Amino acid sequence: MSPRVVLVGPMGAGKTTVATLLGQAWGVPVRDTDADIEASTGREISDIFVESGEEHFRELEAAAVAAAVAEHDGVLALGGGAVLRAETRELLAGLPVVFLRVGLGDAVKRVGLGVGRPLLLGNVRARIKALLDERTPVYESVAAHVVDTDGRTPAEVAADIEELLP
Repeated sequence: MSPRVVLVGPMGAGKTTVATLLGQAWGVPVRDTDADIEASTGREISDIFVESGEEHFRELEAAAVAAAVAEHDGVLALGGGAVLRAETRELLAGLPVVFLRVGLGDAVKRVGLGVGRPLLLGNVRARIKALLDERTPVYESVAAHVVDTDGRTPAEVAADIEELLP
């Protein structure tokens, strides 16, 4: 068993929204590893970052991704930083991974002031730019397909993925 599609990309790319649309279109369940972490810990991700630190969160995230890849056969959306760990990238090898690419302008508009997003404390635009610069090559390295999201609706992005993975 493996996911029908795995969506990766930075915050603001629309992973959760597009995942929901794909799940509806294909009639398959949708799973989001950030939601899995919150459900299993009973804490918001921002609280985990603040109270336990990013490294602890990344350990929880790696375990959540491993469980989801092993157990889930629907649409899977990963948290924006999940691909930073080598063991997660190894798990994704050979899976139908789609990188939802978003530019700085659209990401900033979608994320807003970053409330509830611990990695965006301070200058939101500068932090998003740094995250995009750091992570885009990693997203590209794990992706079987890249779909641009700038200036497009979630439905248009989902339709592209449906064409790529009929």
